[in-house]
Amino acid sequence: MSGFVEKPEPLQVPGLVHLHTGKVRELYQNEAGELVMVASDRMSAYDWVLPSEIPDKGRVLTQLSLWWFDQLADLVPHHVISTDLPAGAPADWEGRTLVCKSLEMVPVECVARGYLTGSGLLEYNDSRTVCGLALPEGLVDGSELPAPIFTPAAKAAVGEHDENVSYEEVARQVGAETAAQLRQTTLAVYGRALDIARERGLILADTKFEFGFEDERLILADEVLTPDSSRFWPADQWEPGRAQPSYDKQFVRNWLTSPASGWDRGSEQPPPALPQDVVDATRAKYIEAYERLTGTAW
Repeated sequence: MSGFVEKPEPLQVPGLVHLHTGKVRELYQNEAGELVMVASDRMSAYDWVLPSEIPDKGRVLTQLSLWWFDQLADLVPHHVISTDLPAGAPADWEGRTLVCKSLEMVPVECVARGYLTGSGLLEYNDSRTVCGLALPEGLVDGSELPAPIFTPAAKAAVGEHDENVSYEEVARQVGAETAAQLRQTTLAVYGRALDIARERGLILADTKFEFGFEDERLILADEVLTPDSSRFWPADQWEPGRAQPSYDKQFVRNWLTSPASGWDRGSEQPPPALPQDVVDATRAKYIEAYERLTGTAW
């Protein structure tokens, strides 16, 4: 069992209907039928949404996504209509709110990997494949792949693991034409982002995208290329054969699995609150990722 340590009560805002509470985002619909996405400062790890928040995290995710949507606009259109606050919304929503098109979402996490780590590494060690794609012998944690690969996952409910699936399974779910479009677009966007990150001294090891359709046009949705959805590694510290230093929630994971937390990941007990130094270090890492990628001071 996992999920929210304590599920928050969504804020009720006049003119907005609350649709969904996700791990990080609250989703509303306005009177025009558009979606209003609000990124909270919530932090998840090991399929739990933790009791501690990371200050500014929701704003970093939102502003970084907007920056990336601009960098990718010639490759694929995105779902953002406006960043204007809805009337009556609290001031705290400033900088963390997106008004978006309501799309017919594709029920697939579109994952691109250029380097081997995480769940891909586990599958590779077991079968020399990732999502059924055969890979060469001799790869280790952090190895660069011969070429980036599309390794989709089935979307899971909050508190459950997304499950890697084969390309053939995606084609069965959404049709051959859509599957081909998803793969082509995912790898094109990943390739662009890989080059942009590399210019800034970062390796984009892997990332996941979500897409939807508007009148048969594929649209990039949700968040994009943030430390929540991507693994960014400092290029000058890349060393295959070990876990790489990363711009993400690694401080949180490390503390939760350390004796200091007193938490047994295998139990059904929820994880404890984070100590202040872990909160501060994680916030600094998210902001550093934003500043290195955008070249703008937070």
